[in-house]
Amino acid sequence: MNLFTHSEKRIIMKDAKFMTADEKEKVLKQWIRFIRNGFQLHDFTDKLYKHLSLHCSFIAHYNLQGFYHTYFEQPETTAQFLTQFDRNHGYRSVEYGGYSWINDAEYSDLNQAMCDAIESVKSRIYDECKLRERIGDLRIAKALLSKHGINMEEAVHE
Repeated sequence: MNLFTHSEKRIIMKDAKFMTADEKEKVLKQWIRFIRNGFQLHDFTDKLYKHLSLHCSFIAHYNLQGFYHTYFEQPETTAQFLTQFDRNHGYRSVEYGGYSWINDAEYSDLNQAMCDAIESVKSRIYDECKLRERIGDLRIAKALLSKHGINMEEAVHE
């Protein structure tokens, strides 16, 4: 058993059948770095990917790159992914709809710590996702208007 502090909470990590308390602490640190750095592929470690797919009710999506592509290349899916770790959304699994992942006897300590880690930054992340989605949608709209010889101002006044 190890103690790990995050924010002002004291989290007790316990050894599990397939993950030691030290390994859980490492995964939590990788999770925090991944979030802090804006969900960059180089921060999405194999250990983090495996924990998400094995102990957080996500399917593997074939491999790490497939999982990353599914949830972190588009802002809409990043926001969807985040809802699973958001207490305001009840920790409902994005893919299966259940709640067993948050109450899993062997991994609830790490899973709850992962949820706690996003609590103070989730509003900012949701806002950034909405802004990135809007910018992307406007680029598509502008390209379509241009394709048909219409400029943005004309389209707004029609």
